[in-house]
Amino acid sequence: MDHYVDIHVLNDPEFESALLLDILFAKLHLALVQMKNQSIGISFPRLSSDQKHLGDCLRLHGTNAGLRQLMASGWLVGMRDHIALHGPHPVPSGAVYRVVRRVQVKSNPARLQRRWVRRHGTTCVLPHRKIETDLPFLQILSQSTGERFRLFIEHSPVSAFPVFGKFSCYGLSAIATVPWF
Repeated sequence: MDHYVDIHVLNDPEFESALLLDILFAKLHLALVQMKNQSIGISFPRLSSDQKHLGDCLRLHGTNAGLRQLMASGWLVGMRDHIALHGPHPVPSGAVYRVVRRVQVKSNPARLQRRWVRRHGTTCVLPHRKIETDLPFLQILSQSTGERFRLFIEHSPVSAFPVFGKFSCYGLSAIATVPWF
């Protein structure tokens, strides 16, 4: 993981940058699924200091060859007017590392109620409890269920050493790190 590509979402009077970031991420996810690529990681370098907003930049991490292959695959069709691409570039020396992972939050009371009924065979009503989180998220449309869901993203504290591993089709990992600079 020695190179990166920055994809900046441009200001657009018709679309909010968060919506464009959601669409960009969905396209990346589909490309990683189709390519069966587990070597591309992501981060959000313009993450707000309170880590509540992902910002307007999606950074892809990988090898120079892997990133060039992904960028040549045409996954950005329809997004070119809404983004600015930078890279691939070598990772700067002195970069630190961090895990960027998905956090699953049980935040949908209706879904929890349906699960309770399915598992316990009862129709008793559970009290509405919604677990809140301040983690930033992407709004994703599930290809399998057709439902929208929030993909919560957590950036771990930085570390001086990399941890190698595979990334999911979302470009996230519970253990593998990406360079942070």
